[in-house]
Amino acid sequence: MEARTLLETWRARLGPELDGVIDFWTRHSHDAEHGGFFSCLGRDGSVYDDVKYVWLQGRQVWVYARLYRTVPRFRRPELLEAARAGGEFLLHFARVGTESHKAAFALSRDGRPAKVQRSIYSECFCALGLDELGRTTGESRYRREAQVLLDAVVHWVREDPTELGRPPLAGAVPHEPLAVPMMLLCLAEQLGMGTGGQLAELEQWCAQRLLSHLQRDGSVVLENVSEDGKELPGCLGRQQNPGHALEAGWFLLRYAQRQGDSALAAQVIQGFMVQPFRAGWDPEHGGLFAFQDVDGLCPTQLEWSMKLWWPHVEAMVAFLAAYAHSRDPALLHLFHQVAEYTFQRFRDPAHGEWFGYLARDGTVALSIKGGPFKGCFHVPRALHMCEELVEQLLQEP
Repeated sequence: MEARTLLETWRARLGPELDGVIDFWTRHSHDAEHGGFFSCLGRDGSVYDDVKYVWLQGRQVWVYARLYRTVPRFRRPELLEAARAGGEFLLHFARVGTESHKAAFALSRDGRPAKVQRSIYSECFCALGLDELGRTTGESRYRREAQVLLDAVVHWVREDPTELGRPPLAGAVPHEPLAVPMMLLCLAEQLGMGTGGQLAELEQWCAQRLLSHLQRDGSVVLENVSEDGKELPGCLGRQQNPGHALEAGWFLLRYAQRQGDSALAAQVIQGFMVQPFRAGWDPEHGGLFAFQDVDGLCPTQLEWSMKLWWPHVEAMVAFLAAYAHSRDPALLHLFHQVAEYTFQRFRDPAHGEWFGYLARDGTVALSIKGGPFKGCFHVPRALHMCEELVEQLLQEP
């Protein structure tokens, strides 16, 4: 199929799908009584648990605020008010105490802390959503809190992790997960917009750390490396997560574009996108494996062979962004390949939104539309970004 025809075909599919996904969340997830959003939604949108997960609250605030700010058809007062209600819920309840920057992982429906994780992701997604809400509303208090949280996370990651509550243990192998510099690069781009490069040093550090995960002469992206960027022994060191590699890939590609670094862009497209995708694609059933062992041993993760929603939508973004950058037809073909699989297998035309968890053969394993790890984020973000990229490509002569 000729490139322009293929892009026009996808333009006709992406926009209505995004509209339907947002409609699902606006109809079913808003808590009018306490503020914030329900994340645990069944196939038909019914609430099966009223626990509120802080990182998913921040993600949904980001999606609503970004769509309201950048897409004319989403400039609807009710969407902005829902984003604001989510932001206020986070400002009032996300932190576990007044003396700490630590945010809860889970809250009761009315905002009481129920669980804390020894990680940075609740704080990161609070910062992401609040910064975007501040940009959308023009209210500086949201962005001030986002900056405070970013500063805390950077301190924990680069200086002193004590507040995370992870005491060093004698037998533990110090390591860096790919998700840490990836998340910080995402935050640095978000909070750095319009600041004249005030977060340039953080972006550079994140990019360098991410590139250290590209190992074995650029043939694999390891999920975990040592603190000095070397391969680790054992299962921990052999783990590859194709979805994370692809998501980190488009983060890095955007960074390379901001830097005007064409060599880095080419390295990222090949190393973080094409190779992990080819290694992670299931030759028998299609779709991306959730986890792999780069030496071909059996992965230890029980869900290793499942097909999860988020790696597939991140692959869509990665290959369409890579095609827009390079105009290599092979990259557009890879976008089409993964997008066709994703639309065919994950969409739920009967009730809206997408399933998140498929068995290896592509059948639905879990019918839920949301839970502790799936909310209003990866699907709408990817659909929005792909629609935007397709529109830009089609506007060019």
